Amino acid sequence: MPRRSTASTFVRAVSPPGCESAGCRFDLGSDSGRCGSATTVVECCGSGPNGELASEPKGGSMSSAMTTGAGARKPRGVFALVLVAALWSAFVLSAGAASQLRVAHAAGKSVTRAVSSQPRAPRLRVVQRSSLAAPGYIFIAPKLGQTAHGPEIVDGQGRPVWFHPGGEATDFRVQSYLGKPVLTWYQGGIDYIADNSYHVVATVHAGNGLDLDGHEFALTPQGTALITIFHGVPFDLSSIGGPKDGTVVDGIVQEIDVATGRVLFEWHSLDHVPVDESYLPVNSDPDSYDYFHINAVNLDSDGNLLISGRHTWTVYKVDRQSGRIIWRLGGKHTDFTLGPGVRLAWQHNPLPAGANTIRLFDNENNGEPGGRIMAQSRVVWIHLDTATMTATLVKAITHPGALSVPSQGNAQALDNGNTFVGWGELGRVSEFDSQGKLLFDATLPGDDDTYRGYRFQWTGQPGTLPAATARHTGRTTTVHAIWNGATEVARWRILAGRSRAKLVRIRAAAWSGLDTTMKIAGVPKKVQVVALDARGGVIATSKPARVR
Repeated sequence: MPRRSTASTFVRAVSPPGCESAGCRFDLGSDSGRCGSATTVVECCGSGPNGELASEPKGGSMSSAMTTGAGARKPRGVFALVLVAALWSAFVLSAGAASQLRVAHAAGKSVTRAVSSQPRAPRLRVVQRSSLAAPGYIFIAPKLGQTAHGPEIVDGQGRPVWFHPGGEATDFRVQSYLGKPVLTWYQGGIDYIADNSYHVVATVHAGNGLDLDGHEFALTPQGTALITIFHGVPFDLSSIGGPKDGTVVDGIVQEIDVATGRVLFEWHSLDHVPVDESYLPVNSDPDSYDYFHINAVNLDSDGNLLISGRHTWTVYKVDRQSGRIIWRLGGKHTDFTLGPGVRLAWQHNPLPAGANTIRLFDNENNGEPGGRIMAQSRVVWIHLDTATMTATLVKAITHPGALSVPSQGNAQALDNGNTFVGWGELGRVSEFDSQGKLLFDATLPGDDDTYRGYRFQWTGQPGTLPAATARHTGRTTTVHAIWNGATEVARWRILAGRSRAKLVRIRAAAWSGLDTTMKIAGVPKKVQVVALDARGGVIATSKPARVR
């Protein structure tokens, strides 16, 4: 039976912890706020959510933060969770002069560190683009590489639209909450929900003393969240050749009511799936055996759950009330006869895709010696006949570059019939038509990867004003126009003059990214930028900025 509980988790509409009493407004689209005499949220509340996700190492699988029994590893996510809960704010995202950020420590002390410029939003390198690709923005969360980490929205040319640096994040996308589109993501041990003004309206934590994991954060029509947890427990592994006093990682699902924080449902892999179903060698980790590696949970079309066990090569359909396994697809104990081409290995992201059909990202590789099963990874559609218990391959999509993805990955159905694919560890996103033809292809910079990649239509309306910065070199002034997350800006108009009372129009330029850079002749004392929509209408105007 599933373990049920009425224990509350920490879920609330938030400003940064510790800032509410000071009157701060928390806005992820802004570098400004109110907090006593402080002029920025950073000054008020310290640094942003910079706890690292315990993420999938290059060439391996994503080892998540977990609470373990005696003698087991201390999870990397625990310190991040404590720090973030105490110190949370929006980072300033702009190019400009050096600034001082006061970062409060957990012990109550503060230090000052100089920042010459804020992290720049990573830009996608678009390799291929077709007019047949779906409209909308691309949602990624760069991590692991040398660029800044965090959830990011980019346009079809790879130009940043919104970026929230401050720590590795996963599963950044648009979902629906209380009937409205929202942004959701995992970062620093917390799941976040933000509205279209980039204001965090709720956070979700795991309940029952467990630590949240970043593999899944799925909102349901019932106002609940499906989350995943990795939890290490003492376990006798001698029956499969491991130590008698070993530690095994239990894959846990919780369904949490977002409004109240109650844990409504809890499912443990160890209650239903024996350790000998795993394809992972028992000696793969000297500290703990991640036999199951839960990496996805979603609602099936009938309201029950689809759960992915990466290391058992199995998708489990689970009764949402009782927790019993209804069927297994793939693995050592599959309940279906698998037709030609139907196989799973190290898979991710199973989702319903029509009547009795599921779609998933089939990695076929885990980055370890002997772990590459097929030559390339693929997206597969599998039809399930539950009367005859047969599984039939409907279609499969592979990348023309024969990509083999050792970890992470996902596939998203788009409204126009196309499929958007995130290639996980390889740091690549693609879009294919219904016949598998590549329409869009882009890569992240350097060694960056993104756990998943999505495309959504989105209208962002920051609850703050745009910002202008300016610096002169000789007799030329470079002006930066910045409005983090504003999707309706088509052009920027520059005003300049000797004082804020004598600003005149100088020029206009097309929006070219989150930080649009423009040059003007001469060295005015003040500049101001005006955001214009596609019809030339004024959306908002920045405060005048001094030319440095």
